Amino acid sequence: MKLPRIDSDYLVDILLRLLFTPSPSGYTDRVVHLVSEELERLGVPFELTRRGAIRATLKGRVSEPDRAVVAHIDTLGAMVKSLKDNGRLVLVPVGHWNGRFAEGARATLFTDHGQWRGTILPLKASGHTFAPEIDNQPGGWDHVEFRIDAKVRNLEGLLRLGVHVGDFLAIDPTPEITDTGFINSRHLDDKAGAAVLLASIEALIREGFDLPVDCHPLFTISEEVGSGASAALHQDVAEMLTIDNGTSAPGQNSSEFGVTIAMADQSGPFDYHLTHRIIQLCQEFSIQHQRDVFKYYRSDSAAALEAGNDVRTALVTFGVDASHGYERIHLDALESLARLVSVYMQGPPLYSRDRFGIGPRAGFPIQPG
Repeated sequence: MKLPRIDSDYLVDILLRLLFTPSPSGYTDRVVHLVSEELERLGVPFELTRRGAIRATLKGRVSEPDRAVVAHIDTLGAMVKSLKDNGRLVLVPVGHWNGRFAEGARATLFTDHGQWRGTILPLKASGHTFAPEIDNQPGGWDHVEFRIDAKVRNLEGLLRLGVHVGDFLAIDPTPEITDTGFINSRHLDDKAGAAVLLASIEALIREGFDLPVDCHPLFTISEEVGSGASAALHQDVAEMLTIDNGTSAPGQNSSEFGVTIAMADQSGPFDYHLTHRIIQLCQEFSIQHQRDVFKYYRSDSAAALEAGNDVRTALVTFGVDASHGYERIHLDALESLARLVSVYMQGPPLYSRDRFGIGPRAGFPIQPG
């Protein structure tokens, strides 16, 4: 195994292309085509599930026990709950995010026959009109509305525009990359993870590395609403590494630098042996890392296990400040993750016994104690 050179320019470029492609859960076709086109350009074969999850294949010397590396390309968003008499729209969130982060957001409304730009505003938005009432009004999705940038002042006007209950809203990412390497944007969860996975693939192909077993990069489209990797796995996949965001916040051990390795989330502990293989790789290749436990968190790993897949899972993350809000990461974390993922894909299977779904005790590992 060798550390390839990660092309940081490519990583940032594909991240920005992903961020500027709207993909709230349930409205992901455009980003599926974007990732598919990039895989075609890299010469990586892939197939799509009925709903659009992408299952690619990097061929190894043998086909089993094969592995998967997964990132999700769906994001948070919103949907029209009802049309108001004043020509504005009541919204509900797509995915779990707080309405206070929606206030002031620019967004695109997708109707059956076109799209409209607009802004999510609190119900009392004019300081010249409401003054202190603005500060005193409650927050949350019941207290915001969507103002369309069109000449519409009533319900009839909304209907003429073709607006319907259930139309999707994609929230603008508004990315900014500073000279200090920080990346500020919405939807870094998990467009940054998808960029890391693509940058790892690009590096392995560019430098011609040989893989010991088949590896399946997966790009899922419904992680933010819970189903994630539930339907995209080959049944012979023995181990799955998930790439997603960590939570750099008080009481957490995540960092915006290096790799944050999750030991457990609200679904329970990750696979002991696969997680410690990841820690071992970080140590062997001098990749900065830290461990964390997430209390209010689930990922594609949980979805895969809950769907009945008997697969070892581990979670590696880039530390995000203000997750599910105005998010911030550092390029160092993304580069560190890409290096880790690229050496993981070059490594041997965790256990040769894992090629069998059910087998004898011989070869089964034991934890230290």
